[in-house]
Amino acid sequence: MVEFDYEEIVKATDNFNPRMLIGKGSHGLVYKGVILLKHNNTSLVAIKKPSSHKGLESLHEENSNKLQNEIQVLSSLNDENPHVVKLIGTSYDSFNNNNKVIVIEFMPNGSLHDWLHDTKPNLPTWPKRVEIAMQITRAVQFLHEGKPLVIHRDIKSCNILFDSQWNVKLADFGLAIIGGGVQALTQPAGTIGYLDPCYTTPTKLSTKNDMFSFGVVLLEIISGRKAIDMCNTPASLVEWAIPLIEQQHWLQICDTRIKVMPNYMVSTIIHFLRVAACCVSPNEDERPSAREVITGMEDCFIEQVRFPIWASVLKKMVRFRKRKKVIKNIVSKSKTQVECECKVEEDGEEVDSDTYISTEKVAITFNHLLADVTFNLGK
Repeated sequence: MVEFDYEEIVKATDNFNPRMLIGKGSHGLVYKGVILLKHNNTSLVAIKKPSSHKGLESLHEENSNKLQNEIQVLSSLNDENPHVVKLIGTSYDSFNNNNKVIVIEFMPNGSLHDWLHDTKPNLPTWPKRVEIAMQITRAVQFLHEGKPLVIHRDIKSCNILFDSQWNVKLADFGLAIIGGGVQALTQPAGTIGYLDPCYTTPTKLSTKNDMFSFGVVLLEIISGRKAIDMCNTPASLVEWAIPLIEQQHWLQICDTRIKVMPNYMVSTIIHFLRVAACCVSPNEDERPSAREVITGMEDCFIEQVRFPIWASVLKKMVRFRKRKKVIKNIVSKSKTQVECECKVEEDGEEVDSDTYISTEKVAITFNHLLADVTFNLGK
């Protein structure tokens, strides 16, 4: 972690110019800026400073404490994870109560909340939604199985960001806590709609609270609805979705803005809805761990991929056998007959008989089929 000179931060953000503002977290303002890193290389980064409120010094102090907590939590992560935002460095303003500022990697493609709920033509496809869900789960698993353990406490679509390759990164660790005895001293916190209703006292804090929030995000990904939306009845996504899941009205939950769902995706989406229902269960013991969720997702994903591959293989084999019959009939005819009958019909399609006139060409056709099968299996 790098300790930056504060003047460098001010210069990078053009003195925290509003035009450089790219977002607002639960406790800070986020600016973009170009900063000098190792080997004299410049890099576009995100710079977060605590939100200031005129006349509300106590709130400003609270936000500063959250930012300090975020630094502590991110610094405690001994190993880098591809789905957790990276802390690059810090700085502090010696002229303004030593306010800390943090420098993190820049995420150019916004948040999951933006992608799902802003009016955009390029909504995430069903396969992309599955990928997003799996990447979020891996981020949560990394935190929950780390040494030390980290509980995020504010998992929501606004805190799930996308890098330049549209890969997920979990961000905003201002409310996160490091495992041990700390949770006994920490008051319940989170965001309405994602906050576990079982988390009512400091002693109720556990990884199961994060899994509840994750379950809400999973429902959000599949349905395209916000966690809380006063324009809907009921306003709560959980209260709306769970009865439909219990009645197995799967398609009524799925995002209606995407008109077609591939057949091979249906079982995967149903599996994810069942997982989401378990995660938001009022009985904490029924909620799975992140490891259990990702294992189930991977098994389901393998089945989902395997089915269309073998369906494609079988379809090609059936077509090949039909064509083999056509070839046999053509080859058995005299040369004159073949020349006169230049085309044959196969399942309503006209097929050029010359394509299949020799056993050599038959072998080539079969080799092409096998090559195609190998290609599909490699996907």
